[in-house]
Amino acid sequence: MNGTSTGTAGGPAAGSTRPVIVVGAGPTGLLLAGDLAEAGVPVTLLEKRPHQVSNLSRAFGVHARTLEQLDARGLADDLLATGATITRLRLFRRLTLDLSTLPSRFPFLLITPQYEVERILEQRARRLGVRFEYESELLALRQDTRGVTLDVRTGDGTTATHRAAYVVGTDGHKSAVRRATGQPFPGVSVITSLFLADVRLAEKPDSVLTVDGAGDVFAMIASFGDGWYRVMGFNRRNEVPDDHPLDLDEVRDVTRRALGTDYGMHDARWLSRFHSDERQAPQYRVGRVFLAGDAAHIHSPAGGQGMNTGLQDAANLSWKLAAVLNHQAPDTLLDTYHSERHPVGKAVLRSSGGLVRLARAHHPALRALRAAVTALVNTAPPARAKVLAQITGIGHRYPAPRGAHPLTGTRIPDTTLNSGRRLYETLRGGHFVLITPPATPLPHIPADDKPGAFPAVEHWADDQRTTILVRPDGHAAWAADNPDTTAIETAITTRFTTTG
Repeated sequence: MNGTSTGTAGGPAAGSTRPVIVVGAGPTGLLLAGDLAEAGVPVTLLEKRPHQVSNLSRAFGVHARTLEQLDARGLADDLLATGATITRLRLFRRLTLDLSTLPSRFPFLLITPQYEVERILEQRARRLGVRFEYESELLALRQDTRGVTLDVRTGDGTTATHRAAYVVGTDGHKSAVRRATGQPFPGVSVITSLFLADVRLAEKPDSVLTVDGAGDVFAMIASFGDGWYRVMGFNRRNEVPDDHPLDLDEVRDVTRRALGTDYGMHDARWLSRFHSDERQAPQYRVGRVFLAGDAAHIHSPAGGQGMNTGLQDAANLSWKLAAVLNHQAPDTLLDTYHSERHPVGKAVLRSSGGLVRLARAHHPALRALRAAVTALVNTAPPARAKVLAQITGIGHRYPAPRGAHPLTGTRIPDTTLNSGRRLYETLRGGHFVLITPPATPLPHIPADDKPGAFPAVEHWADDQRTTILVRPDGHAAWAADNPDTTAIETAITTRFTTTG
């Protein structure tokens, strides 16, 4: 259907025509725009806010799967330098998850503020030629068979008309793009009142991340590594509207009750209340318009999966848009964005919501369930591995065609190849990578002079016998054991239609 919205008066000002317009310059939009620009697709990024480097943000944790995606863009090591890592997550006081067991180059959680993620992604996007337009507020959009027209209020109060082949809304939970498509955002409130504060501490906590609760209160303190600490908490007996005044004394009181001390907190630079909802758009694609990140799904902060899920949305969509716009794949490839990412968003809502409900358990039956879950995960390695895979994102797999090899659709871990390069280094630039045993006969494969045109060819450094075609987002597009030349050639020529 064509999404429409009303709202602009007067004639259009001078606008722009681009293959893609991304609305929203948070982490999701920045990653997506940078990927498209790297693939040679001109892209404009519209942002309602003025341009500024903010030191205030809600997200602070980067999980293993997101670090892998950043590694495939040459950014992970730079981001690691901005924060500290932890290898253990504690849930429900008695449940500890050991991240060091993750089958990843990044077996930990990186604690770093969202503004550091945005900084490195913005630098990359600018370097690659993304056009930024700040103080640009979407008023309306209209679709037709050839593209999308956007009416945008600019910083001087005039209205400009923009035209794009595709539009991606990465503009947060109040997404103007989502509203313009007419989509609902169904869901419920999970926690009606939380607070956030960025403070300094007189006493340094023992851990980079300190989490605990007692009775009706819960608090978490995370170190940003620069002398500032993020505090998040709630008091079940003081649930108030988001605009209710918040002062440092309240933050200190909840923290002392939950953690036993407030660590001498002082000099708050930011105090804010918010509520936590579980909501998901029914469709991530409406014609030529897509939703990603918080515009598509929001959920509780439990597990720190929000920003990470949005960045992984972007990694899934970007190579597909590039393939279609570079005439390497039909438009129908874009349908697989919804079919692959909507179930992941639903799973994140379910897992994060389950964690927060168990953490806030008050009824005896829920407390008993929490105790049972804790015992199961602590004593059963398969259950523990499943929880780790869900929270960190490394366990997400995409649908595969009937009869496909079991690896099709799965995340392929990083590995050093026979050439000495790592897989995720080879993926950089938006490349497909064909990995085979050294002696496998191959069809003629031209050099991949344009990302996505043909796969880069690599060989396993060990005795693995499976041949895998890896997508730019690190998932297997196709796999086979001991395939012949014809099977490999067919896989390469149909690489865009073997997913979803």
